[in-house]
Amino acid sequence: MCGFVGFTNISDDSGKVLGAMMERIRHRGPDSDGKHIDGDIALGFRRLSIIDISSSGDQPIYNEDGTKVLLFNGEIYNYRDIRQTLLEKGHVFKTNTDSEVLLHGYEEFGEELLAKLRGMFAFVIWDTKSRELFGARDFFGIKPLYYAKMGDTFMFGSEIKAFLDHPDFKKELNETALENYLTFQYSPTNETFFKNVYKLPAAHYFKYKNGTLTTKHYWDVHFRADTKPVMDDWVKRISDTFENSVSAHKISDVEVGSFLSSGVDSSYAASVANVDKTFTVGFGEDEKYNEIGWAKEFSKYIGKENISHVITPEEYWENIPKIQYHLDEPLADPACIALYFVCREAAKYVKVVLSGEGADEIFGGYNIYKEPLGSHAYKAIPFPVRKGIGSIAGHFPHKRGVNFLIRNGQKLEERFIGNAFMFTEAERKQLLKIKTDAPAPSDITRPFYEKVKDQDEITKMQYIDLHLWLTGDILLKADKMSMANSLELRVPFLDRKVMTLAERIPTKYRVTKENTKVAMRRAALKAAPPKTANKKKLGFPVPIRVWLREDKYYDIVKQTFLSPDAQHFFNTDMLVKLLDDHRSGSYDNSRKIWTVYVFLVWYKVYFGDSER
Repeated sequence: MCGFVGFTNISDDSGKVLGAMMERIRHRGPDSDGKHIDGDIALGFRRLSIIDISSSGDQPIYNEDGTKVLLFNGEIYNYRDIRQTLLEKGHVFKTNTDSEVLLHGYEEFGEELLAKLRGMFAFVIWDTKSRELFGARDFFGIKPLYYAKMGDTFMFGSEIKAFLDHPDFKKELNETALENYLTFQYSPTNETFFKNVYKLPAAHYFKYKNGTLTTKHYWDVHFRADTKPVMDDWVKRISDTFENSVSAHKISDVEVGSFLSSGVDSSYAASVANVDKTFTVGFGEDEKYNEIGWAKEFSKYIGKENISHVITPEEYWENIPKIQYHLDEPLADPACIALYFVCREAAKYVKVVLSGEGADEIFGGYNIYKEPLGSHAYKAIPFPVRKGIGSIAGHFPHKRGVNFLIRNGQKLEERFIGNAFMFTEAERKQLLKIKTDAPAPSDITRPFYEKVKDQDEITKMQYIDLHLWLTGDILLKADKMSMANSLELRVPFLDRKVMTLAERIPTKYRVTKENTKVAMRRAALKAAPPKTANKKKLGFPVPIRVWLREDKYYDIVKQTFLSPDAQHFFNTDMLVKLLDDHRSGSYDNSRKIWTVYVFLVWYKVYFGDSER
């Protein structure tokens, strides 16, 4: 696990510039660094040693004749098999790393190499002869890869913040991203909050040559249910496939731990993996916000030591600016801060941890996936009537009953944009003073819905979450919070073999009216106690709604909502009303309040009051 940066169009001080960019992401790789600078390109690398921890694994890595140069962030779990194939074809290896397999693999197979990989990755290869740069991002978007074209300079890297040190980088806020964010709670498109900086999408590669960039989508999820196997068959297949994935994800020359909440995903991974230690965080003593008791009990059950930490409200709030800095872009998921703390604890003991990200999207784990199976009498009313009632309900303050009428007056493609839906299009336009050309939320989701138009509603929801929520929220925080603490986080559910299996599982074995992840929970019962395998998902919950009703944190947020930055972007009287209505108990506005507050904290970190 590492980080890299690079840029074209180099100058006399490129070594100094590259050094500053590398220093900016030292947290991603504190163990060593390396550079390659030639007439057209500068490449920089920071290493966190996991496999072949001797200096022979340092990057950049070169092929036999030095004509190709590699920078790589991630892990390739089947690298030994690919290495053997390449040895048989005559390639000569200088190291035992998975990194060098990518280099020789690209020499041999070109972009077809990507179809052979099993792992998480973002990498670039510079061809010194053709003067072409090739870059690729893994299937699910576990590892990040950003790029920007500023004048004649093309820059790329693991984190946007590294670009700040390049003299050609022009730092401007992308206001369109702000409007999108207010609905999704993260940046849902390939654009970022920095104008002209982009994310390479998951399962894409790019080629850059002579000032021209081309990108291509090389892999996708294809749900195609196999109705022949019965439940017991699927349970066995899941068990066997997941155990194989966990075994592959444990490849390491250092100690491996596991995150552990009370839910089935992390418990299943920890028990199958036979990790060295487990790590948990919580808040206070209320079981709604503290899963440490569950985690310690489970760790005792599997015979492992559990390391835990109770996060105080003070340290949570004090660390918000630092965490938003590490995220590069604002992310209004309160759990990302809890994740930062559990990463911090784990990094004191290990370099690698396993985590349960991806299980919900792949196996159908979110409670909202049960919504299409609802059998309430209201569904008997003809849809045109429900649509009219929902339209009228939309003009009233959004409470539980009103939201029910609104949602049931909409088609799935209108009401579901993923696991977070903060402000509607109308609400965000009322809230914002600035005007942007941001697309409607449905315009962002429409291309994904089009690809699964023949699937059932539950499968459509999973597909949307796999392509938006998973990459934009879940994996963003997983990478940035772990790397902020120089920790490698591995996600064995997000494995191509696991996904290939899950694509074939019929919907009835994924979600029922009573439960989610049905077949996967049955598989987990083989490794975890029943009360854990069947427990409702919490996942390091955070008491934001409680804190925002306390004077101390109400005052902190209100002061931010009345700041010059807030007055520039928002109608602040609406912000204060959201806050006051929440404090009085009239509405639970905590998530909307948090979404705006996090943006303003992030903006102050990266731009400050004087940057407008």
